[in-house]
Amino acid sequence: MLDYHLHLWEHRDAEVSLRTDQIVRYCERALAAGVVEIALTEHLFRFVQCEPIVAGLFDDEPAELAASMRRYFDHHARNDLDAYVEAAVATKASGLPVVVGLEVDHYRGRMDRVAELVAGYPFDVLLGSVHWIGAWRFDDLSDPLHMAEWPRRSVETSWTAYVEAIEETAASGACDVLAHPDLVKVAGRVPDAPEEWWERLAEAAASSGLAAEVSSAGWRKTCAEQYPALGLLERFARRGVGFTTASDAHGEDRVAERADDLRDLLASAGVRELVAFSARRSRSVPVEDPAGAKERG
Repeated sequence: MLDYHLHLWEHRDAEVSLRTDQIVRYCERALAAGVVEIALTEHLFRFVQCEPIVAGLFDDEPAELAASMRRYFDHHARNDLDAYVEAAVATKASGLPVVVGLEVDHYRGRMDRVAELVAGYPFDVLLGSVHWIGAWRFDDLSDPLHMAEWPRRSVETSWTAYVEAIEETAASGACDVLAHPDLVKVAGRVPDAPEEWWERLAEAAASSGLAAEVSSAGWRKTCAEQYPALGLLERFARRGVGFTTASDAHGEDRVAERADDLRDLLASAGVRELVAFSARRSRSVPVEDPAGAKERG
């Protein structure tokens, strides 16, 4: 098993640093759970290098939501991407079972600039994700302003906007894996018949040659279900989409969380291999015995 979605800091934290002792503890906890490789995947918006991409992005959005997003980015964009990558590379070079990654969030109409930025760094794996639609942080369950938007919007319209953002992200070349691919269900709002959107998500991954993340994080959210839903996972598998596994932990206590449950879920869907990454090249990894990896090319 893998844990290919790990954060170093809670969202409430702003100015922070990557500490080797923290990564050592992450690795120890992962190995104890049968996870043999982890990916450090901090959000791109944590870093000052993202500021030019975000500038003016929300100017045409509703005033309250736009102001909230500006405060959000002002709070988080305090760290240096160069320093993060340098420290992560050093941690990997020390022999720890770590790959160097980043969570590349969606920026509407600007993903070409994101792709250009991340191409200048020695990343092993890049996660593509969508956490906001326009200036609406649809997954910020603790923010009343953003949660108040759910009753004002139809579920179908919200899912369509989310899938369009995933499609733009997938086609951009700025990522290797679709993180929590049906995150839009996080607040428990799901269409009566989600198959139409599932088909589009599966097509987005397959046509762009991306893997899809199977994450335990949804089990601790309102949706109370892993990402992706079983029906979507099965569609990914039928289209030949590879899988990573992840906890989306923001601290040591959740590293490799419910790894056994993810293993059982994959087995029930007939998935026997995961994909791991190095220098953005994938290799097959048996779910049960990742030590026997083989190069996929």
